[in-house]
Amino acid sequence: MSDQIKKIIAEQFLEIADAIESGSFGKKPVIGIAVSGTELGMENIYEGARLAEKAGCRAVVIEGEDAHEKMESMLGSGEIQGAVTMHYPFPIGVSTVGRVVTPGMGKEMFIADTTGTSDTDRVVSMVKNTIHGIVAAKACGIAEPTVGIANIDGARQTEIALRKLSEGGYKINFTESARADGGFVMRGNDLLSGTADVMVMDALTGNLMMKIFSSYTTGGNYESLGYGYGPGIGEDYDKVIMIVSRASGAPVIANAVKYATELIENDVLKLTEKEFGAAKDAGLDKIIDEIKASGKKQESGEVKCPPKEPVPYGILGVEVMDLDSAKEALWAKDIYAETGMGCTGPVILVSDINGTKAEAILKEAGFRA
Repeated sequence: MSDQIKKIIAEQFLEIADAIESGSFGKKPVIGIAVSGTELGMENIYEGARLAEKAGCRAVVIEGEDAHEKMESMLGSGEIQGAVTMHYPFPIGVSTVGRVVTPGMGKEMFIADTTGTSDTDRVVSMVKNTIHGIVAAKACGIAEPTVGIANIDGARQTEIALRKLSEGGYKINFTESARADGGFVMRGNDLLSGTADVMVMDALTGNLMMKIFSSYTTGGNYESLGYGYGPGIGEDYDKVIMIVSRASGAPVIANAVKYATELIENDVLKLTEKEFGAAKDAGLDKIIDEIKASGKKQESGEVKCPPKEPVPYGILGVEVMDLDSAKEALWAKDIYAETGMGCTGPVILVSDINGTKAEAILKEAGFRA
């Protein structure tokens, strides 16, 4: 027997001895499964619990019309440490982070977010969703998760806000799209291949993505893949409650229990507090205030359009909802501009001679990163 193998065995025995001495040996958190209204029958739920226990987790099924009340009571008393449920009303500020296995590369990806509402402002919500996604990924063992934003309304404004947050000191590992033209905003191909560990989007889009990733092999009436819609995460939220749907099959129920177990064992609540603390130190509150103030601004008066000229120079990175405002910001500086929609998203068109100057104006005005 080599010295290296002897060392590994000795370390394992020491870990076991420490666990026995501390009283934690063999003690996994207990996860309650409170699912009333499943479309697949209670046998499916019990099979999910059985699969979870077979994988080394501890689960208990909570039945009845008052399942949520029982679940809350058991969480409060410490009888269970986490829960898997459906139709749960999270407060504003709390939203869930789904976890899927992407079909392109078989890679796990966290979808932030899939249910709940992080904020009533769309862009603020997506900024907070980013932090939620980072929390979930770190709690599942990814020390420095990569982050990308799905190419949806609000993506560019979210990018600008996140770059400010990063410059303020909150570390975000931005990733590049796998497409040839790159960029921080992710395309559909990136979702399929899992280009980013954390894929940021609004909850409605995330919910749709979860349903597709979970049941694209079954036709939609049985979710057979992934870990469910994930835990409710929020700055001051103090529970580990996972969401599944009425169509979640036994494999997803089991994986949701595993997901919850992993989060609890890695103290997701403490990690949430730590991440939001770091984000606030980096200027999160100020950035949120700026986003909300910007949304309330009303342009007054009309801007005169400069003389028309050829506009072959394309400027990407402007939010589709901001195209007209961005164009008029250039007109106000006596730069003729037009708007368009390219295959990679919205575009502002100007002359070649005005290209660099226009980019600087739009960046200073907050229309692009």
